Amino acid sequence: MQTLKVIKIGGNIIDDEQALHHFLEGFSKIKGPKILVHGGGKLATKLANQMGVEVKMTNGRRITDADTLDIITMVYAGKINKNIVAKLQANQCNAIGFSGADGNAIVSEKRPVKDIDYGFVGDVLKVNTNTLEVLLNNQVTPVFCAITHDENGQLFNTNADTIASELAIGFAKIFKTELYYCFEKNGVLQNVNDDDSVIENINSENYKTLINEGIIADGMLPKLNNCFHAIKHNVHKVCIGKPEMLFSLNTKHTTIQA
Repeated sequence: MQTLKVIKIGGNIIDDEQALHHFLEGFSKIKGPKILVHGGGKLATKLANQMGVEVKMTNGRRITDADTLDIITMVYAGKINKNIVAKLQANQCNAIGFSGADGNAIVSEKRPVKDIDYGFVGDVLKVNTNTLEVLLNNQVTPVFCAITHDENGQLFNTNADTIASELAIGFAKIFKTELYYCFEKNGVLQNVNDDDSVIENINSENYKTLINEGIIADGMLPKLNNCFHAIKHNVHKVCIGKPEMLFSLNTKHTTIQA
């Protein structure tokens, strides 16, 4: 069975032109089928401020009203996505930009209102692999932005970590899937102030201990929940760390296991 790599990059790469250029050069050289998933970085917030649209956040998550959804669609599916695709073409990596609506690839439902109404935010229901599989088998790399749809014409802002996890799960029946979360740290850290204190292996047992001891908290919790969700649904391997973990065997990072 062929290995498929699903790789997610965040704002630390997207917001830094040099870092993005360097990453995409390396990404282009990765052999075999691969999917790139990107977040939105700071550009959507910058454009919202320029257009006089209030940016509403709660617990670090964006509230997506209709005006914000318009901006996010322009920035994520437009400027950032097409910029990445063009740079990949320049590196001889044939790529096509995707939102969840393209090829009906990722279907979501509007997040139910409990304590907070997040607005036009989607929770993933299913991944349709048919179109993507044809592309992957013809050496074309899908590049996903953090937008999905509901099959009734409505777009949704959707967490990019979740999109990466669901894509890896969706393809687990067809490929041996590996999921990589690239961010600014060397991995999950024992001590947030010490970048070398990487916890190299986390499984479901020591995960609970790390949460109880407060070592894993805040923004790292939803990221790791996505990791374990993927592992429980037959994703072969999940890694978190700096992008260098993709290109060098000696780079310290965190590997998630069942």
